[in-house]
Amino acid sequence: MPSFISTQEKADLASIAGYADLSRLSGKTILVTGATGLIGSAFIKAVVTYNRGPGQPITIIGLVRDKEKAKDLFGSFYDDPFLTFLRHDILTPLHLEVPVHFIVHAASITTSSLFVSHPVETIETTVLGSRNLLEFAKQQQVLAMVYLSSMEVYGRVEESEQRTTEKDLGSIDILNVRSSYSESKRLVECMCHSYYIEYGVPVTIARLAQTFGPGIGKQENRVFAQFARSALTGKDIVLHTTGQSVGNYCYLSDAIKAIVTLLFHGAPGDAYTIVNEETSMTIAEMASLVACSIANNTIKVIFDIPPQDKNLGYAPDTKLRLSSGKMNALGWHAEVNLEQAYQRLVASLREEKDFMQ
Repeated sequence: MPSFISTQEKADLASIAGYADLSRLSGKTILVTGATGLIGSAFIKAVVTYNRGPGQPITIIGLVRDKEKAKDLFGSFYDDPFLTFLRHDILTPLHLEVPVHFIVHAASITTSSLFVSHPVETIETTVLGSRNLLEFAKQQQVLAMVYLSSMEVYGRVEESEQRTTEKDLGSIDILNVRSSYSESKRLVECMCHSYYIEYGVPVTIARLAQTFGPGIGKQENRVFAQFARSALTGKDIVLHTTGQSVGNYCYLSDAIKAIVTLLFHGAPGDAYTIVNEETSMTIAEMASLVACSIANNTIKVIFDIPPQDKNLGYAPDTKLRLSSGKMNALGWHAEVNLEQAYQRLVASLREEKDFMQ
C-alpha cells in the first residue's frame, strides 16, 4: 500500500528542504539509522524532497530491519535514485564499501512498555547498537554525526523557576526497570563524548524533547497520539496518572531542522537540548488544551488512576522545564507552538482515513 502524505506533511517537508543548512549536504552521502521511525523517516523524506529541486542531490543510505515496511512507509519516496535502503541490525557491526560523510543515528526503542517488559533488549539496542555506529563513524572518518538522545537523561530534577540546561542532570533510580532506557541513553552520551576525546569522532548529542507532527504511524500510542485521537473521534481524554508531570515538546519539522543545524554547527562531544520552551506544561494542562482548543470543548478530561502496584511503564513525575538556549545560540529557533502542532497534526490525520481504524 503506498504511503499517504498529507497536505500538511508535504508543506513541512518542503519547509525542511528549504532550510539553508540542508543544502550543505549536497554531493555528500548521509547514513540514517532508524529510517522507518518518525524522525528518521521524516529526515529522509525531507532530503528526497530537496533532491527533487534544482540543487546537487544528496545521497542517502537508510538502515532498516524490514525493507518491505520501508517500501510501504515511503511510497514514491522509496524510488528516489539517490536513496538506498539497507537491511541491517545495528547490533551487528556495520561495514560499507562506499564512503559516508554524515550520520544521523536515530535508531532506538521508544515504546515505554518495552522499557519495562524488555529492559535487556532496550539496553542492548541503545548501548551496543550505538557503539557499532560510533566504530563505523571512526572507520569512515565522517565529517559529522548526530546521536539522538532523549530528554529522559535529565531524570528527576528539583522544581525551580530556572529552566533546566544541559548541565543540570537530576537523579535516576537505576533499580527501576524503566531506567533501562534513560540510563542507557546517559551511557551512550558518555560514550559519544569519549569517542570524540579519544578518537576524534565528531559526534554531537541531540537531547530531544517529545517530538511529533504529521507522519506519525497509525499504531503510535504515545500520549500526543492518544490526545489527537480523542480530539478526532470526540471521545473524552482519559488520564491514568494525576497528570502533574511536566512535558516538553517539539514539532517534528522544527526538530529535523535542529538536527541539520547540529551537523554543521554543533560542538563535537557536546549535548544540545531540542525543545520549544513554550510547550512546557503538565500533562493535565496539555489534555485541557486539546479538549478546549483543538476539540472545541466537545470532550472532557477524565482521571482514571489504576492501583499503585500496576506498572504501566510511565516515567516518574518530573517538573522538568527544559531550556533551548544552547540551541538558540547556534541560530536555531523553534517556530511551532503546542497548539499549532496539534492543529497541524489533527488536520493531517483527518486526511488519513485509515489512521483511526
